[in-house]
Amino acid sequence: MPHLVALWLSNNHIQGNLLSIPATLHVLNLVSNNLWGELPSLSNGSSALILDLSNNSFVGSVHNLVCANGVNKIEFFSLGFNQLSGVIPECWEKWSSLKLLYLSGNNLSGEIPRTLGSVPLLQLLNMRGNMISGSLPSSLMNLSYLKVLDLGRNNLAGIIPPWIGIKLTMLKILNLRSNNFYGNTPDQLCYLSQVQVLDLADNNLSGNIPRCFNNFSVLSGIESNLEVQLSFPLDVGSFIVGASLVMKGREDTYGSILGLVTLLDLSSNNLSGQIPSELTTLHNLQSLNFSRNQLTGEIPNKIGDMKSLESFDLSVNNLSGELPTSLSGLNFLGTFNVSYNNLIGRIPTGTQIQSFNESSFIGNKLCGAPLSNDCVHADKPDTTSDQKEDGGSHNVDWGLIISIALGFIIGFWGIVVSLMLNRSWRITYFRLMRKLIKV
Repeated sequence: MPHLVALWLSNNHIQGNLLSIPATLHVLNLVSNNLWGELPSLSNGSSALILDLSNNSFVGSVHNLVCANGVNKIEFFSLGFNQLSGVIPECWEKWSSLKLLYLSGNNLSGEIPRTLGSVPLLQLLNMRGNMISGSLPSSLMNLSYLKVLDLGRNNLAGIIPPWIGIKLTMLKILNLRSNNFYGNTPDQLCYLSQVQVLDLADNNLSGNIPRCFNNFSVLSGIESNLEVQLSFPLDVGSFIVGASLVMKGREDTYGSILGLVTLLDLSSNNLSGQIPSELTTLHNLQSLNFSRNQLTGEIPNKIGDMKSLESFDLSVNNLSGELPTSLSGLNFLGTFNVSYNNLIGRIPTGTQIQSFNESSFIGNKLCGAPLSNDCVHADKPDTTSDQKEDGGSHNVDWGLIISIALGFIIGFWGIVVSLMLNRSWRITYFRLMRKLIKV
């Protein structure tokens, strides 16, 4: 077939080795088959634009294919969910047309290649679920068109670099989940006004939650450019992308509705301090998870302003005070958990709150439905002690009065009796009184 341009054989049971990719092909889609062996070679003078070999059983290194000649026209390249291993080579400067890159779900190791920063048009980079280590290379700051960066479930370490927020301002999805990042959450992330999904869960981050997260224009509703599908235009048509996200306590793949998903997850870190009240302005946020940290203080009173919340998890922290009554206004909640904190008082009454299991509230001093322990009516203030104190202040101090009276009686009669019994004292006393009168 010398004139074959596009070959779509995805989702079949084709098996065996794939030796080479014909030079005439613009599109090769062999997704979800039973192909094995090493990756095929790319013929010289290749015209490939889309190359998708994901969800097979290819093994070995990616070097020969990635560093082949003729890759300069490829816009979409996916090797995801195979059994590939070894390091990712440093030859990405050849990929001048690449827009979407999937290497997720393999056994790739080593560090992120610095030359990835030389792919000028890259809009999606997904290396999720490998064994990649090291820190994020600063060359990635050159990827100014990047909209999706998913490096979750690897062994990456170091701080989250501030340049992510300063240089990659078009990001819609930033997923660094389940790595070994440490240090503070940089305030510069607040420059990501277009972000819809920010997942930094399961790392070693510390410090306070940035108060400037209200700068997320899409999440706050200031910019309403949410689209049902997250699509990327290619020369052969638009490509709709999907992503694996953890929401409502489970990990699911979101495809056709990914563009409508909004998520903020900082769970399973070492974050401290209070929950910023500014977060309550994120009116378009659907999933908020700050569980398993060391957060203190009270839940913001205006949390009920986040009307789009469907999943809300603050469990296993050190939060105190009462549950805000505004929680009763969250009518779309499907998942709710505030267990194992130091919360007290009555659970607010609302359509959704009472529908959750008791496990969502245990480990606190809460009462009322759906818990089995009813709230005991507040006791009337115990005024007994106050009355005793007040009564003591108004009662006569009889001890003092008796002391004064005894002193007067003893003093007065002591003088009178002495004058009556002793004649010389009496004469002296009256002479003294006469002199005082004259004076």
